[in-house]
Amino acid sequence: MKKTIYTVFICALLIVSCAKDKTTNPFLIQKHNIGLLTDSTTVKQLDSVFKNDSLVRYISGDEFAGAVNSIEVFEKGGKKLLDISPREELDSTSIISSVRIIDDRYFTDKNISTLSTFKDISEAYNISKIDNLINSVLISVNEINATFAIDKKELPSGLRFNMDMQIDPLQIPGKAKIKFFTVHW
Repeated sequence: MKKTIYTVFICALLIVSCAKDKTTNPFLIQKHNIGLLTDSTTVKQLDSVFKNDSLVRYISGDEFAGAVNSIEVFEKGGKKLLDISPREELDSTSIISSVRIIDDRYFTDKNISTLSTFKDISEAYNISKIDNLINSVLISVNEINATFAIDKKELPSGLRFNMDMQIDPLQIPGKAKIKFFTVHW
């Protein structure tokens, strides 16, 4: 009887220890987190969240940086991963406002990354809004609090120059590539 209880206990322990939790993947993007970075992470916690990476902080008032309010995250090898914007400038207790995804290893739970196309986004998510900007079109997806930027060079010539034009999802070519995307909290 004791052997059966021990065997069941050991099997249960192995199953629990082998189970994978999606939030442990450092590149998985979800509505409230990007890997270990969450919507409640403060600026002072970034050093521990990205302990194996390098953080570059710009100080407001620098003659070249001006009022830049972002923190860049680089791998130790020098590859840029993310741009993080806190809500309050120069406040270490401020939470994160938005994260711009640069590296193509970051992906959503529906496998959308910076390597994806407009067709991939529209098949995976409901498009909430399309904003027509000077050089880009912003595709908003409320399901994951994200905006995807597509360069206007990817659009037909009739849509590139008129910023007042309402752009319908059907007018955007499926093969249009993502320039970058941002998760907002």
